[in-house]
Amino acid sequence: SENPSVTLFREYLRIDTVHPKPDYDAAVRFLERVGTDLGLACQKVEVCQGRVVLILTWQGTNPRLRSILLNSHTDVVPVFEEHWTYPPFEAVKDSQGNIYARGAQDMKCVSIQYLEAIRRLKTEGKSFARTIHLTFVPDEEVGGHKGMEMFVQRPEFKALNVGFAMDEGLASPSDTFSVFYGERSPWWIKVKCMGSPGHGSRFISNTAAEKMHKVITSFLAFRESEKQRLKSDSSLTLGDVTSLNMTMLEGGVSFNVVPSEMAASFDIRIPPTVDLKAFEEQVATWCRSAGDGVTYEFHQKCMDQHITSTEESDPWWKTFSGVCRDMKLQLKLEIFPAATDSRYIRAAGHPAIGFSPMNRTPVLLHDHNEFLNEQVFLRGIEIYARLLSALASVPPLPAEG
Repeated sequence: SENPSVTLFREYLRIDTVHPKPDYDAAVRFLERVGTDLGLACQKVEVCQGRVVLILTWQGTNPRLRSILLNSHTDVVPVFEEHWTYPPFEAVKDSQGNIYARGAQDMKCVSIQYLEAIRRLKTEGKSFARTIHLTFVPDEEVGGHKGMEMFVQRPEFKALNVGFAMDEGLASPSDTFSVFYGERSPWWIKVKCMGSPGHGSRFISNTAAEKMHKVITSFLAFRESEKQRLKSDSSLTLGDVTSLNMTMLEGGVSFNVVPSEMAASFDIRIPPTVDLKAFEEQVATWCRSAGDGVTYEFHQKCMDQHITSTEESDPWWKTFSGVCRDMKLQLKLEIFPAATDSRYIRAAGHPAIGFSPMNRTPVLLHDHNEFLNEQVFLRGIEIYARLLSALASVPPLPAEG
């Protein structure tokens, strides 16, 4: 009696693609089987050893027009099973229709919603001028460096002739649907402090710990100011401010030895409204103020600040928002607070929207007991079917002749 789309979703959730050893081969085989069943063309691109991007294509009637790209990732983050009510890879459905599994929200739901929306449109005998490509990419949850970041450099990606892309968003606990038109730039910074060593019983001057104390004080004071700015202005979302967290602290060899070196690592996420050069100068000032022998290095430094137009004059946004208005979907436009593969698509010069049609749903990505209700899931298929119909029918743009 279960809806076949829900059954397919639960089947995909049972494929264990959790890091550090995701079963990508099983996921690709499953998705290729579904794509073939739908009559979609299949292509596999190995961007590096063991990392395959699967492309499923529904050819448009005018292949010269720019295409619609539907992106999703196949990997999921680790779980702590002792905190789960149900086993995280069994896709148990409770009496309320909630489906519990790692990846239920992030983002195996979207992958199946794309496919089932296409199934619905094909069953209705629809065809469209623009080609629709679906890409299923690996390693998004570990930064996308062996996934989308490499794929956008490949000739196979360029051959997709992308006009407009959709990728993952977030669930929304309220009636509204979150739509993300940009992302914060992730900076991972390690600050090292060198100082005088000595015996733990003495007042050594110029120690690494004293310098580190000044560094941490400067960084966390900025963190507090941004936290208060977010708290005091109800119009701001997390994506509008710079978040900063100290995530690692290293140093010392023994209780009675003053160390000559200490290090602290910071995870910083910077919105596209911030001048990145000016922000780095602020970081440098904090380090200089802490004393001599204080240096910093980047372990990640994303400088891309591309955002996607949400002006009604933009044909892609006008189409997307128009469908949502027709369906009476309330949209909330936001900067994505973390990072997704959309940043690589935007950096390659293509507009991309982050959108997962899950409202009235708690945000549980990466959390224990991640779930999605089957009715919310099925509603998402209907929403995507309407969006695809409209987006793949956008008339030729001036640049397309």
